[in-house]
Amino acid sequence: MFDDPNVVLHCEKIDKIYPGTKALDQVSFDLLKGKVNVLIGENGAGKSTLMKMIAGIEQPSAGKMYMDGEEVYFKDTNAARAKGIGIIHQELSLFQNLTVYQNIFMCHEKKKGMFLDDKKHVEGAKKIMQRLEHEIAPDTLVGDLRVGQQQMVEIARNLVEDDLRVLIMDEPTSSLSAAEVKVLFKIMRELLEQGISIVYISHRLEEIMEIGDHVTILRDGKYVADADVKDVSLSWIVENMVGKNTQYHRFERSIDLDHAEKVLEVNHLYLPKTGGGWLLDDVSMYLKKGEVLGIYGLLGAGRSELFECLMGMRPEHTGEVIYQGKPMKINSIAEQISEGLALVPEDRQRQGLVQSLDICKNASLASLRSFRKGFLMNYAAEEKAVDEQINDLHIKVADKHLPILSLSGGNQQKVVIAKGLMTNPTVLLMDEPSRGIDIGAKTEVFEIIHEFSERGLSIIVISSELKEIMAIADRIYVLSNGKCTAELSGEDITEDKLVRASYAGLGTGKSA
Repeated sequence: MFDDPNVVLHCEKIDKIYPGTKALDQVSFDLLKGKVNVLIGENGAGKSTLMKMIAGIEQPSAGKMYMDGEEVYFKDTNAARAKGIGIIHQELSLFQNLTVYQNIFMCHEKKKGMFLDDKKHVEGAKKIMQRLEHEIAPDTLVGDLRVGQQQMVEIARNLVEDDLRVLIMDEPTSSLSAAEVKVLFKIMRELLEQGISIVYISHRLEEIMEIGDHVTILRDGKYVADADVKDVSLSWIVENMVGKNTQYHRFERSIDLDHAEKVLEVNHLYLPKTGGGWLLDDVSMYLKKGEVLGIYGLLGAGRSELFECLMGMRPEHTGEVIYQGKPMKINSIAEQISEGLALVPEDRQRQGLVQSLDICKNASLASLRSFRKGFLMNYAAEEKAVDEQINDLHIKVADKHLPILSLSGGNQQKVVIAKGLMTNPTVLLMDEPSRGIDIGAKTEVFEIIHEFSERGLSIIVISSELKEIMAIADRIYVLSNGKCTAELSGEDITEDKLVRASYAGLGTGKSA
């Protein structure tokens, strides 16, 4: 029996055991009523697992949960929803082949007699998206939206429920721009005023300090500490998360980049936009051997589209690409991989992983040709290569033959990075490689980037995080509205110059 008027839900000594690993170990957690309850920890700390218990997606191996003074057990998500619990997943759970309004009202359908009332669905979707300041046409296919827009649709799905008491938000801002984050925070404050309690999981510590009321820290599946946000500092949070205070720092380079050869050149690249205009507007840049080149810009600036052109995913582009001193004819993704280019995509679930395959097969998927032995596969060589990547990237995995979804989001991202590295690329394209990764894991990824660049691998990194890109990049190009608005290196790389250049091309552009 547990009864505290200030606590909407209490978890008592929760255990969760998966084959080969204990994801939660005697974790107790109080969800405070009418507050933003921040839950943080490194990848694999057990944050998402605990939230899955509360949302009815998973069931505890041991322990109890209480609401309104009574013990509750959620055998599935419907049982949790009946108690007013909603969840916004870290990974998008949308139907790509359905429209915005169909996704928003999935499981909340309005009927007119025996038929669905799509008129009400469309009107309702319009109102919710207006509230989120994203006036996307309700009949737009979700698969045609960019990741940030899809994230807003995911959020909108939970605002339909009238009896919502608890809203779990697992990395809701990982795909959002700064402006979109502000809108989300405004909605969160409105929900608090309505008496709704929020659980907020994020790796962006500045956001936690801005929006959070109470913070609980997990590490390695165990409770570490909790406190009111107003009473703690960023350094306290970081030290409790990782056991030490981790800061971004620039790596000392041993390579003489001034005299390094150019590996890749892009000249006058154009990518047309449907309906007129350009997604990429006369973009030119170059990459040297062993260089870490940064691409910075706001969402929609054309950053991911640049990578898609280089990997053969946008055959409609025009312009010249010179690779290792010779003009490159870009035909297909497979050819680009065989030429020595590899991509770590931004959306790991849709573009980076095959969820029905295990960890090992996901890591080796792009390099299967190198493990052929006649008409057969050399599985011993494949597993040895995967083991090397698991060690190099510090992937926390009990057994590489477990399902890929058994890993935390950050470790899944590391598997995607491993998949790219296993193709032995000359140029590695990394689109938001630290998205959804905690501070400790980010540092490890940055060290991997530095280590491989020191070996001579040329790397292009897209990042929305100013401090990250300033720490890891030797040189940075800034894109804005499809145009390249700045090239910065050395002491010219400052937050002020990066931000100013990222807004410089807005409101301009060449018509198609």
